Amino acid sequence: MAGGPEKVRPAPKPYESSMNLFAKFAAALPLSQFLAKYGTATDRARWDSALAATQLTDAQRQLLGKFTREMNVLVLAGAWCGDCVAQCPTFDRFAEAAPVVKVRYLDRDDHPDAQKELQINGGDRVPVVVFFSEDGYEVARYGERTLARYRQMVEQLTGESCATGLVRSSDPVQVQAVQNWLDEFERVQWILRLSPRLRRKHGD
Repeated sequence: MAGGPEKVRPAPKPYESSMNLFAKFAAALPLSQFLAKYGTATDRARWDSALAATQLTDAQRQLLGKFTREMNVLVLAGAWCGDCVAQCPTFDRFAEAAPVVKVRYLDRDDHPDAQKELQINGGDRVPVVVFFSEDGYEVARYGERTLARYRQMVEQLTGESCATGLVRSSDPVQVQAVQNWLDEFERVQWILRLSPRLRRKHGD
């Protein structure tokens, strides 16, 4: 046989986290306080415009109205970030329709340890959402763009690194992005609703 023995690369070590991200939830802020602390007047105007343009359908509101388990939702974000402006107001619309959803925002630059913990594909990305149960167990992570938005970017091949933050309620991709996020919120809610531990706790 020609040549030497084939070199076998060692398997990468699994990523191990020692960080309690739920502790960050206590340091995080509701959206209005987050923007007041970290956003400029221009930033706040963009977020206000995006929130006004973000509307739910009757069916989406009805679904959210069925949520019964408390969901603590930590959002790593930047007030300056176009992707955050375009997506995060959706979470507050969900919380309006489902009071059991508690959404709090954490500034990426003020919490670099959380950003490192929540890197995606080795990169610093926002927004990244972490879902917790009522008693602080991590359930899921999701971010930083939805499938609908990535499909659009692949089709356009623009190489866009950050969205503008301009939101149009009639934009079909934005409409689908809202649904993509709702699908993940719903999935987490049913995980919590069917949890044997939480069913014993609540007797349901």
